[in-house]
Amino acid sequence: MSGGQASLHPVQAASGEPPVFSAELFPHRSLGRKGFRVLLAVAALGFLPNTVYFLAEGAWPIAVFCAVTFLGLYGAFRLSYRSARTREYVWLSPHQIRVCKYAPSGRVFEAGFNPLWTRFIVDHHPEFGITGMRLTSSGETVEIGAFLNPEDRESFAKALRSALASVKQRI
Repeated sequence: MSGGQASLHPVQAASGEPPVFSAELFPHRSLGRKGFRVLLAVAALGFLPNTVYFLAEGAWPIAVFCAVTFLGLYGAFRLSYRSARTREYVWLSPHQIRVCKYAPSGRVFEAGFNPLWTRFIVDHHPEFGITGMRLTSSGETVEIGAFLNPEDRESFAKALRSALASVKQRI
């Protein structure tokens, strides 16, 4: 998978059969922890003199606004990093497809399908590329990789489609 956003994950089925395809999907964050600290330090260096100046001049509402803006920036990045804890595992064997989704809150969603009756549907827009991917079987649908960037969606879709086709051809 491109960009390091999807990597192999050693998921094993309860039956112990080896996977034909296994992937861990997670959202990309372009700013790492060190970059986050540097950004906050630079922002603090920009806000602090203004805050002190406005307090000294008696314009405390503007100083409060500067402090709230800085805290908003910090909060937005903390929420972004929290959402980065999202994980999806997709596992395919000759007899089963399993999808495990882990939300940042800790909730887990699991779904299992028979690969022979499962369709992998890819929504494609001519301008934006792949806009959605989902597995569907027996009236149940599971969306996969909604948080991936377009290049990673293309790479993942190609790999899963190929693996699913090879499983269906074996039988």
